[in-house]
Amino acid sequence: MGDIEGSYRVLPTPGTRLGAQFNAGISTLEPGQNDLITWMQSLFCGVLIVNASTMESICFKTLLTEVFQRGNIMESDYFGLEFQNTQMNWVWLEPTKLIVRQVRRPANTLFRLSVKFFPPDPGQLQEEYTRYLFSLQMKRDLIDGRLICSENTGALLVSHFVQSEIGDYDDAADRDFLKMNSLLPYQDKVEDRIMELHRRHLGQTPAESDFQILEIARKLEMYGVRFHPAADREDTKINLSVAHMGMQVFQGCTKINTFNWSKIRKLSFKRKRFLIKLYPEVHGPHQDTLEFLMESRDQCKIFWKICVEYHSFFRLFDQPLPKTKAILFTRGSSFRYSGRTQKQLVDFVKENGTKRTPYQRCVTFYYLYLFFYLYGCDDGNMF
Repeated sequence: MGDIEGSYRVLPTPGTRLGAQFNAGISTLEPGQNDLITWMQSLFCGVLIVNASTMESICFKTLLTEVFQRGNIMESDYFGLEFQNTQMNWVWLEPTKLIVRQVRRPANTLFRLSVKFFPPDPGQLQEEYTRYLFSLQMKRDLIDGRLICSENTGALLVSHFVQSEIGDYDDAADRDFLKMNSLLPYQDKVEDRIMELHRRHLGQTPAESDFQILEIARKLEMYGVRFHPAADREDTKINLSVAHMGMQVFQGCTKINTFNWSKIRKLSFKRKRFLIKLYPEVHGPHQDTLEFLMESRDQCKIFWKICVEYHSFFRLFDQPLPKTKAILFTRGSSFRYSGRTQKQLVDFVKENGTKRTPYQRCVTFYYLYLFFYLYGCDDGNMF
């Protein structure tokens, strides 16, 4: 591997593929309250401030596992917890490490719960509550300007959000809702169109609205896309992204190339250089390695890790086993995906689906920042 800092060989396994923040106010969930469903739904658009002393003794997996278990969220592996680093970038917490070892400035660090793995078909999400949380992610992406779409598509998405949250069409209720909630930068321009489309959803249940939101969103080019700025060998500014099918290259917001997992032989990084080694037949023997320059080594490693996780989650049957640790020396990164694969998750939900419990939708908290303080967890009661 030479002086490559991290590498990940994409093995030809028989793996299968199944198929600006809106600051409206502050909500505080006091210690001792156990409304974890409300808390988690709130966290989808809010932030979490964790007490620094608590961070010394807990890891992300302990924190999120506790939340998912109490909330009975069965398809939990689709989600992750992000924190905002000193460069104001959102970075995924690693499940197996203590939070204090990942966050340089633990005091008042911002966290948020987010969808980490976006399946190509919302029908693969077996739980109604999972689809609801995914729809909240779509709403956040729409507000943040990530889920780019035409005005008509934006109006259609918002009409389903309105149906999901206030029910059947009512002129006064619709206007009040749209006045209070800005989901599109051009919402005033398409308000009449939103209401016209909402009128057509008569009798549609919130769960049906969630499914329609995901059906529309998955067909958009920016569905699940998270940009990682880079430059190619000609120093052209581009954005890299990773999806269920493989690596994507964008110029601006236009996708200009896709490298499927089946075409990728190895992913690696060396300092600020991100390398994709392709099978020879893809580009011929003289151009089997693509090189991209990223802003820093840290940004390069962050993107490399999410690529490793995406490949493992969508392409492998079973969770990859960790490497045996060397006694004295190690070369390269030993990072591995530590959760269940999508195949394992689907099987788990099928076997345990009878254990699911009802949930309540809590839309009012969605628009609020949530400041939640975790005090000591020595007794195992984190909340």
